[in-house]
Amino acid sequence: LTEDEDIQRMLRGSLLQKIKSRGGPRERLFRLQEDGATVCFEGRFGRARSQQSFSVMHIEGVREGHQSEGLRKYGAAFPERHCFTLVFKGKRKNLDLAARGEEDARHWVQGLTKLMGRLQAMSQPEKLDQYPFWIHGVLQRADRNKDNKMSFREVKSMLRMINIDMDDVYAYKLFKECDRSGNERLEGWELEEFCRRLLRRPELEELFGHYSGEDRVLSAEELRDFLRDQGEDASLRQARAIIRTYELNEKARQQDLMMLDGFMMYLLSAAGDILNQEHTKVHQDMSQPLCHYFISSSHNTYLTRNQIGGTSSTEAYVRALMAGCRCVELDCWEGSDGEPIVYHGHTLTSKILFRDVIESIRDYAFKQSPYPVILSLENHCGLEQQATMARHMKVILGDMLLTQPLEGQDPHDLPSPEQLKGKVLVKGKKLPEPWYEPWDATSLPDPEEEEEDEEEEEEEEKLQERSSRQVRGSPRATVPGDDSIPAKDASQVAPELSDVVVYCQAVPFPGLAHALRHPRPCEMSSFSERKARKLIKEAG
Repeated sequence: LTEDEDIQRMLRGSLLQKIKSRGGPRERLFRLQEDGATVCFEGRFGRARSQQSFSVMHIEGVREGHQSEGLRKYGAAFPERHCFTLVFKGKRKNLDLAARGEEDARHWVQGLTKLMGRLQAMSQPEKLDQYPFWIHGVLQRADRNKDNKMSFREVKSMLRMINIDMDDVYAYKLFKECDRSGNERLEGWELEEFCRRLLRRPELEELFGHYSGEDRVLSAEELRDFLRDQGEDASLRQARAIIRTYELNEKARQQDLMMLDGFMMYLLSAAGDILNQEHTKVHQDMSQPLCHYFISSSHNTYLTRNQIGGTSSTEAYVRALMAGCRCVELDCWEGSDGEPIVYHGHTLTSKILFRDVIESIRDYAFKQSPYPVILSLENHCGLEQQATMARHMKVILGDMLLTQPLEGQDPHDLPSPEQLKGKVLVKGKKLPEPWYEPWDATSLPDPEEEEEDEEEEEEEEKLQERSSRQVRGSPRATVPGDDSIPAKDASQVAPELSDVVVYCQAVPFPGLAHALRHPRPCEMSSFSERKARKLIKEAG
């Protein structure tokens, strides 16, 4: 790839603006390292600050344009074609960037995409060949005073660079065990030992020793025995193929022998995963009614951190959908200027616009899976803003939004995931149909609210058990600065919002006996685990 025009531009480096919520944009020099797997960036004028970096292996995706919450909010001053976002795996925040020109942005987007594809296609031995260059670069950048020794503070910086989220107490324990000189610095072999201990898996070492015996070398026959003990119908030929694929030592590989590192490499690869790799693709019958399936669901989807003072973000919806989630939750409250907002009511969590959430769902609902997405609405809005919610969903989602039962389908029978591919369903309260009126048309009980109350009661009980401090107030007490009081008509349902609820009508759970006698597949109820246990106990 070194001859590739995009990669050559990245190797030369580009001045890119980091778009941040605080402090305004900052121009940094971004440059791809010679290893083809690490990107470093530093201040334009080489100020006295540590160089930062990230590995291409840690990038989950690259988005072009204003396709992140950060760029939509803070990047309006930059042309959309100059902007792109790097989405990282794990908990690391997105990196929002703006290039000086459209061409520069295109080189970085295309170049990173090529590098990600190349790294993904690499075999394990090829990836290992890259690690020495990468680790050496990380160590150099973490060694702030360039004395070839690592203080504990520098070691913590190194761990962050390689995306290891480790408890400080445990990290310091490993640090002290490797600091044989006792000078609070790691150097040479001490640092090698520290890195080796980071990778240790005692349970795998014990397993390897059990099958390999005293010589600590696994033969093809011993590997076959191990595989058979795991319930696999393995042959000697398969065992040899595994050794030739995963063993790192050339001599051992030629003799059909496997060392500990090769054994660990195999077990930690996709081939050693407990999940059958055939099941990473859809392998079930998807033509059954929707209620025949467990649905991957998300609770309080909008939150990126805790439920009391955490940040609400549209990025949380993107991550949930890209992880394969098919049911996301929206807690909807009255907002200013007639615009509904989403956040965790009666808390200090930040607020986001309902409209922005729907736009993110539109953009990412079906990137990971074609099967239907359910929007679970917990509604605290009045009739006017409920109508606004319905209007936003119709305008933004367009044909994606299911607003009528499927043609030729009984409206009281659920269609299958296969029939609902590419469709967004709304779960919420619905006004009574003309042929039966189980509830008062103007005031319907909210099953989501009931579940939320139960969950908050459980959470308060847990807090009381953990702490001797007295918990003041009720779980629904208003917190300082909270201004989201449910609208007076929030218990009512606007016809516009009722109309978009087709197959997922939220109702209070009538009890097991009633549900079994009068099954209504299009009705859904939510309740906590405690309530579920209580219902099961009462039913005997």
